[in-house]
Amino acid sequence: MLALPKPAVRPANPQFSSGPCAKRPGWTIEALKGALVGRSHRSKPGKAKLEQVISLSKDILGIPADYRLGIVPASDTGAVEMALWSLLGARGVDMLAWESFGKDWVTDVVKQLKLADVRTLTAGYGKIPDLSTVDFSRDVVFTWNGTTSGVRVPDGDWIADDREGLAICDATSAAFAMDLPWHKLDVVTWSWQKVLGGEAAHGMLVLSPRAVARLESYKPAWPLPKIFRMTKDGKISEGIFKGETINTPSMIAVEDAIDGLTWAQSVGGLAGLKARSEANLKTIADWVAATGWVDFLAETPETRSCTSICLKIVDPAVTALPAEAQAEFAKKVTSLLEKEGVALDAGSYRDAPPGIRLWGGATVENADMAALLPWLDWAYAQVKAG
Repeated sequence: MLALPKPAVRPANPQFSSGPCAKRPGWTIEALKGALVGRSHRSKPGKAKLEQVISLSKDILGIPADYRLGIVPASDTGAVEMALWSLLGARGVDMLAWESFGKDWVTDVVKQLKLADVRTLTAGYGKIPDLSTVDFSRDVVFTWNGTTSGVRVPDGDWIADDREGLAICDATSAAFAMDLPWHKLDVVTWSWQKVLGGEAAHGMLVLSPRAVARLESYKPAWPLPKIFRMTKDGKISEGIFKGETINTPSMIAVEDAIDGLTWAQSVGGLAGLKARSEANLKTIADWVAATGWVDFLAETPETRSCTSICLKIVDPAVTALPAEAQAEFAKKVTSLLEKEGVALDAGSYRDAPPGIRLWGGATVENADMAALLPWLDWAYAQVKAG
């Protein structure tokens, strides 16, 4: 294969990492000038900032008024594990996993909580479990969008309206980019550093009235550390959902979250955010359709993620290589992109099949995504030419 000339146009922003993700367009450090540094998060203005994050998030996402939303420690992982440790065990549970983080939640439930009645529904990278086999008389735990596989559930139609168990959804790379049918979900989690490009370490936890009822009527058989406790004397700790965080949040990160949410409103709220992300997916899909050496890792179009867009090399000359050589080929491609400064952190997740992963969330400008694609062809041709 002949080497191609370097493309003339470079992405203005080469940050395509799937977490932490690109800041919103036009972001500068000046966005943080209103941060309450040196102030207590329990002060009146500090609490007001935290409440603002909650209220803006609920408004943009259309979260029902009777659902609670709180800021919790330890990013999305902390939010998911708060839910698993606090809510599971009251009935059997179906665990769905088709990528790394879903598998982590299976490990938590099977090896750490050691629940007896667990049914695990798994699928390999690029696939999704048979959603028609999920039993909603049980609790169900799943990721809406597999960040490390680029595979998302196609919709919420498979979730039973008359479910007896709780639907517990890790939506960290879906929230603010995809429709979440709130009436079908009882627990939803995400982190600030994904679609809105916020800073790390803080998670968001949504509880439906059904989830609150479980918390107030069921006590797990295992001890709960302070950082996981959401009830006191058998009642929900309402303060968590009014800006009274369990531990001390970074007020700089809080200011940045407010900035991202305010920007989200300026681009049309959820509809605008979704449109920006779906436009990035379409740009890549059109290129993939016209390019012979690459394809989506997601096997069916309706499950392709519009945020964590995962690609695989399908050139027979590469797929015929041993697994280690295929991984090295993909690594050379993404390393060349980084060396040229056109795509940073674009390699597949460490546990995923070798390939390319591009963040297509709303903070990524479509013009930058379009400018990157000729560079992918160039880098691929360079590596193949040796």
